[in-house]
Amino acid sequence: MSELTTSIEGFLAEAGIEWEPGARDGEFVLTLPGEKKLKTVVSLVAGQDALSVSAFVIRNPDENHERFYRFLLRKNLRLPGLAYSVDKAGDVYVTGRVPAGGVDAAYLDQILGVVLEAADAHFNELLAIGFLTSMQKEWDWRVSRGESLRNLEAFRSLLDHPVDHG
Repeated sequence: MSELTTSIEGFLAEAGIEWEPGARDGEFVLTLPGEKKLKTVVSLVAGQDALSVSAFVIRNPDENHERFYRFLLRKNLRLPGLAYSVDKAGDVYVTGRVPAGGVDAAYLDQILGVVLEAADAHFNELLAIGFLTSMQKEWDWRVSRGESLRNLEAFRSLLDHPVDHG
């Protein structure tokens, strides 16, 4: 077991964060609770020389791609130690890689805070930019059936008006 792996295990135990081994050697998969995004799954991979961090943020937007990705690129300017990235499918992740020697409990606490902030803080804004048409259709369908609107309440000001999707 590497020193980095030992540090990560110790930090997670001390912080009371449950984790499970990932598919890759040295991978820790943990779930952080959020407010806007209910949970963020994080992968920490302890390599020989570096720690890799990755967390899914949101899927490829349905619309407004340029505005959506511009929003993320601007947020990258203020994201310490990590960056938003996009996979082949256009899905968004927050990722980073740091030298193993700089990783201790304080750094792990900081970087997981940054991951959670990056995945959670702007989640509703990203939904409104990239998925508004789909959310409007869902809202209209729920209203027509008398279904609960609870999971869409944060978007009431954008959605609470009838729209013709014909």
